[in-house]
Amino acid sequence: MQLTAENYRDQLIALALTDDFVRLTMSGAARAADLRWQRVVVRPVQLKNGRAWQAAYFDQRQNITKNYALEQASEALGEIIDIPLSNITLETTSERIQVQRSKKGKVILSRARNQVAAPDLRHNHVKALPLPSDRPDAYLQKTGIMTNDGVIRASMSKKYTQINEFLRVFDELELKPSADQPLRILDAGCGSAYLTFAAYHYLVNIKGLAAVVIGVDSNEYLIDKCRAQAAELGYTGMEFIATPLADWQPAQQPDVVFSLHACDTATDDALALALRSQAQAILSVPCCHKHLTHQIQATVLNPMLRYGSIRQRTADLVTDSLRAQILRINGYRSEIIEFVDAEHTGKNLMIRATRSPKPDPKAVAEYEALKQFWGVTPYLEQLLGSGN
Repeated sequence: MQLTAENYRDQLIALALTDDFVRLTMSGAARAADLRWQRVVVRPVQLKNGRAWQAAYFDQRQNITKNYALEQASEALGEIIDIPLSNITLETTSERIQVQRSKKGKVILSRARNQVAAPDLRHNHVKALPLPSDRPDAYLQKTGIMTNDGVIRASMSKKYTQINEFLRVFDELELKPSADQPLRILDAGCGSAYLTFAAYHYLVNIKGLAAVVIGVDSNEYLIDKCRAQAAELGYTGMEFIATPLADWQPAQQPDVVFSLHACDTATDDALALALRSQAQAILSVPCCHKHLTHQIQATVLNPMLRYGSIRQRTADLVTDSLRAQILRINGYRSEIIEFVDAEHTGKNLMIRATRSPKPDPKAVAEYEALKQFWGVTPYLEQLLGSGN
């Protein structure tokens, strides 16, 4: 099926009406100042009367959910796609289509493979969240995300979404403690530790697993604050350490190392620590990318790279691609995914890696070719040594 800027609306509707349809998400800066909805999510659900399309409409304070039966779905989907939001993402079990619409009406399309076993047709989907919003939660309340009355604060809704998306990805790792050892989780560069606390709360209090969670950060003020908060919550299996990440080595090998929004080469420090520790799984959401910005050079691409914003975005993609490739070289199955909608955070690409019993035999050659093409030496390679 040929997807074009002229026919994408009809094609998206057609795909959304198939049995393989998983989700349609609308978000981004509105192209109309008086537009009410800031985000719309459509997914298939199974009701008593058959399959329907459930649309959740979000503004700053609330969300409204409507179900559309088959005879209403085509018209409703068309009206939703016509809402002047800038980003559209449609997922099926086999592909992911992204549409970006500018204020001047320009449309940019992209397609990529997707791997989803089957659409989730549960009607009451909110209960499937790792930390649902329909009941009081001590962790969410203590961190100020939820009020004492059990309501998610409007100002914290993006953080709440980010936490749940992180825990969903975390849950997909399906890690279990051994008979005599708890799971060991390391947050490398934990900052204010929203996700550090979330990981502990979810593993220990929600899933009932034995786990130790450690947060490391160079900011002593934040670490002291996190220690006090862990004590108030009674989270005895948490430890916070104030030290530069590059100077610290774990006493015991962590099962999972995660690092979210560590700036520039701090992400590389976290990945190097994870590799040296032979962690079973790595989750990393990089922040700014500065190290390669002035290194990258490719003569044929000079018409692109002379523009600062294009050079920076290119450096972002090159840096993370090389990082993922280094993980492959070191025996990991790595991928780069969008772990939360760009509406919630601009830094939304996650490097997810798990140890693989079958190393990729092409990884080294691909890595060297990519380095040579861009004329760069990644900081992560420097940290690990020439043999990666």
